[in-house]
Parts: sequence; structure tokens; C-alpha cells
Amino acid sequence: MSNDSQGSVKGEAAMILSPSGSASSQGPPLSPSTTSKPPELPDELVQAGWAKCWSRRENRPYYFNRFTNQSLWEVPVLGQHDVISDPLGLNAAPAEGGDSNLGNGQRKRRSSEEQVAGPNSVKRPRPCPVQTSCVSTEAVSLPFTALSTSSYLLVCRCGGFKVKFLKLFIVVVLSIYWDLDIQTNAVIREHRPASHLPPHPEIEMQRAQLVTKLRQHYHELCHQREGIDPPRESFNRWLLERKVIDKGHDPLLPSDCDPIISPSMFREVMNDIPIRLSRIKYKEEARKLLFKYAEAAKKMIDSRNASPESRKVVKWNAEDTMSWLRRDHSASKEDYMDRLEHLRQQCGPHVAAVAKDSVEGICSKIYQLSADYSRRLRQTHLSLLQDPPTEACASPQQSRLVYCYPVRLVIPSPPLPRVELHFENDVACLRFRGEMVKVNRGHFSKLELLYRYSCIDDPRFEKFLSRVWCLLKRYQEMFGSGANEGTGLQGALPVTVFEALNRQFGVSFECFASPLNCYFKQFCSAFPDIDGFFGSRGPFLSFSPVSGSFEANPPFCEELMDTMVTHFEELLNQSSEPLSFIVFVPEWRDPVTPALTRMEASRFLRHQLSVTAYEHEYRSGSQHICKRIQRHPASGPASSG
Repeated sequence: MSNDSQGSVKGEAAMILSPSGSASSQGPPLSPSTTSKPPELPDELVQAGWAKCWSRRENRPYYFNRFTNQSLWEVPVLGQHDVISDPLGLNAAPAEGGDSNLGNGQRKRRSSEEQVAGPNSVKRPRPCPVQTSCVSTEAVSLPFTALSTSSYLLVCRCGGFKVKFLKLFIVVVLSIYWDLDIQTNAVIREHRPASHLPPHPEIEMQRAQLVTKLRQHYHELCHQREGIDPPRESFNRWLLERKVIDKGHDPLLPSDCDPIISPSMFREVMNDIPIRLSRIKYKEEARKLLFKYAEAAKKMIDSRNASPESRKVVKWNAEDTMSWLRRDHSASKEDYMDRLEHLRQQCGPHVAAVAKDSVEGICSKIYQLSADYSRRLRQTHLSLLQDPPTEACASPQQSRLVYCYPVRLVIPSPPLPRVELHFENDVACLRFRGEMVKVNRGHFSKLELLYRYSCIDDPRFEKFLSRVWCLLKRYQEMFGSGANEGTGLQGALPVTVFEALNRQFGVSFECFASPLNCYFKQFCSAFPDIDGFFGSRGPFLSFSPVSGSFEANPPFCEELMDTMVTHFEELLNQSSEPLSFIVFVPEWRDPVTPALTRMEASRFLRHQLSVTAYEHEYRSGSQHICKRIQRHPASGPASSG
């Protein structure tokens, strides 16, 4: 959908890893004795650290260098090959007499192995303990190479003397899932700062506890009233759907919605009554599912206040199905599924009629609890602020056109409590009062960059860790803490797609993202109060660009997608500047989603492309905490863009 559009590409980055050599576990050896005989060496050798010592084991003299720990049987020669400073012998001249292949690389042997030794044959150097306080390292950089392995010299300074060790490094090319150097082409009208309350770890911890409590209430109500488990992810979609129409103050908990009954939650719970219908692969599974549905429908109609006609229809169809199951054992999987569909058509309306009031009661109760939690949380939040906000007259909307910029808060942030940070391998762990949140090291660095680009009230990063903790906790609250829970609602497009969108269409802005999964540094997200410090321009439904090229990959919630299309139409109608939206939505055809049919019929539609199911992929919504191999799950349903 567009009025017009514009493009630059960014390359990949490489990380250099150097494996550190493991130190020996031997104890400190005794230093060689130099008191057996007075020095019989030239002054030049003495100044270079050489001394004549006596070997008790071999009963013969040898020469030891206290600076390099080198031992020789013969009198050392200045300028000879040093096995430590020149380990490969590149600067060594062949030894006079004897085999030049042995040179100074021949180490001292035991008497049982000893043969005729050439001049200056080498005795095995003794390790010398080094105090870590006197060691510093400096890396000698080499030109970058495309080879998978290369080498460099690590130079250690110990007690004023250089000791060089040959090391190896491995060049590992890692995928970077963002490009924060791309500048925006999104133009907006200048607006005043937002009036959201600034985030605080104390409040975020309380909010997390209340959201967890609300999830538990939802689970209990579904069990007590309908005898079913809550539909998977239905609570998460309820939060998304409520935020579309919520006018309350809390960034997460709905508190001012009309209507009170959520269409999303009501529809999903009703679809699982009397039992949840799962995908069937085998004939026996289909037979069991048909029997369970007939039994559950009959039990429900008997236990509820149903009309005589409803009781008669449901009981007759349920008993007829059970009789058919008992006498026909040769039916195929397709026969069972056809019979199940027929039973749903006959009994479904009557079962829904008796369950309607109960399900509406569940939706209403959850909303009322959420509104109560929201009020209590706001009162606690206001008590923490040094300067509570006052009701002020709304200033008129500014008319100056500017490039889009992150959300700014009008209320100053109070001093924030300390958050502890430590790393476990490749994971950053942030702890506040026993509550720990985690993010992988790469995304932690990304958050640091976004904060540096976008935050203007904390130049010394004194509040950075507290705000990162609040950010991670907020998204954990919204999408749940279960295994893989909520990841599908925060999936992102692959990097190659973003690169193509930027190169071909000048896309530089994401309409639905977060600081954790964004590719560009300019994006819209759900929580302006905390995401604004990391580059968010606020919720997209409140964002009104005049021109620019945008990518929209909304969470797959029908109410949200439908409202998104309405917002697109309004923006395109109002603007006379180049403005385009490239939209990615699931191709739901049975039943068809209203958002898809509206976009297909829109006068602003320029092109439509459908990608086959299982032939495309999304980046996981938990990419900030999962392993790299888990960040690109294959996608199931077909997608349309």
C-alpha cells in the first residue's frame, strides 16, 4: 500500500576470537643453584642473564639464563637462536659443526637417551612463576584475512623483559540481526513530549506479580466454569486486542475499554467448548476425538439450563454418534472427521447458547480484575515520583515537519535503584531484588547502542541497567514465561528481507517492533514509556507519518490487524507526500480475516505476493535469549505481503 517510495545496504560484521593458552598446573620449581662455582663467563654473558650452574643428576655443568629460563650444556654464544623470542628459528643461523637441522631446538635428554650433542644443544627450560600484577599484554595486529584461521603475536611484558608467544586466532563470521546505521526517511509533525510515568524497577516488579496473578485467575475460571484449559496464547492476544482500544494509564494492564467483553477472548474460549479440537494424523485419534466430543456435548447440555429443544437435538445426535462408533469399526480417518464436522454443525449452536453467559462472565471478570490492578499500581507509582504530574492544559499540535524522533517523557525520572549485572558465558544476567532477567550478549550490546543513540536524560548511563531490567521484564510479562510462549507474536523478518526492502524500496522504519527484535533504530512499539529510551517512536496506531517508506509485520491478532488497515487508509488519504507501507500478514482464508480482504480491495494496493507455507521463515520472537540455531524457525501458514 503506497503513495510512493525511495534506498542503501549494510554489510556483515566479523568477530575475532583468540583462544587463550592454558597455564601449567605445576608448582613453582626451585631456582637453579649458582653457588657451586664462581662465574667463569664473559661480562657480556653475565649482563645478558647467563650463569654457570651444576647439574646433580647429570653430574656436569650447564648454563642457565635467569631472564629467559633457557638452559644449555655448552657455553652460550651471544646472538644465537633464542627458542622463546624466536620460536620458529626464523632469525637463527645454522650452528657451527653438527647437524644444522638440530640447531638449538634439540632439548636436553636423559642419560639413557643421550647421544653425542652438538654445540649449544638446548636443555629443557624450567618454568618460572610469574606474578600477574607485573604482566601486561599487547596485541600486534595483522591485516585482516579472509582465511578461517590466521596468527598473531601476543607480547607479554614481565618484569621489564619482553617474552613473545605465538598464538592463533579464528575468524568467525557472525550474523548481525540489525543495522543501526540506516537513517530514517520518515517525516512527522513535531509533537509535545508524552505524559507517561517513567519506568521504575519497583513498579515493574509489582506489575509482573499482578499480571502473573491475572493469568492464574484466567486459568482457574476456565477450569471451574467450562472444564477446559485456557486456549494457548489467548491471554497474550487478549492483552494485544485490549491495547488497541484501551484509554487507560497503565502501559500493559487494560483499564478503560469499550466494550468490556473482549471479542478475541470470547471467540477463542468458545471455540474450545465443549472440548479443544486438535490436529489429527491417524484414524484412531480421529475416532477418540469424535467420541470425546459427543460425550462432552451431551454432558454439558445435561448440566446447564438449556431449552427442551436444545436438549433433544444434542442428546439425539450424541447418542446416534456413539451408536455408530460401536457398530462401525471399518471407517477411515476421513469418515470420522466428516462425522465430527456434522456433529459440530448440529450441536455447536445449542452448546454455544448455553455456554455464552458463562464465557462472557469469564471475560468480564478478567477485565475488572485488570482495571483494579491498574488503579492500585498507578497510585503506588505516583507515590514514588518526586514531582507528581499535574493536570495541564493540552498545548496545540505543532505544525513543523521533522524527521521522526524517539518518544520523550515530560515527567523527569526519579533516582533508580541499583541493578546487578553479571555474565554467564554468552548471556547477560540482570538481577533486582532476587528477580533475574536474561538477554544474550549480542542483544545486550545492541540495547546499549540504541540507548546511546536515543536517550537524552542519562549521558553517564547511570540508569541504563535499571531501564534494561524494566524493558526485559515488561516483555516477559506480556508474552509469558512459559517455554516458547509468545514467541510467535514477536517474530521478525529475516535480515535478507530487510536488506532487500531497504535497497529496493527505501524502507527505513518498522511499524511493529521492539528494542529486542528491531532491525532499524527507528521503529514503533507497544510500550513508549520504556521503549522510548531505546529508540521507539511510540505505538503505531498513535504514529502519524507524513512521508516515508515503512515495513509492517503486525502480531497476528485479528482485531489489531483490522485496526492497522484502518490507520493505513487514513494516513494515505491525508498525505500528498511519498508514503508507502509494505505489509506482511498471514493468509488466513478459512475463515478469511477482514484485514486481508480490506487490503486486497483497497485503492492504494500496488502489488500483492503470497509465499507458500513452509517455504519461508521468521526470526524467533525469543531471539534475544535463544540459541543461534533456534532463531529462524520455519513458518507454518502461508503469508501474504
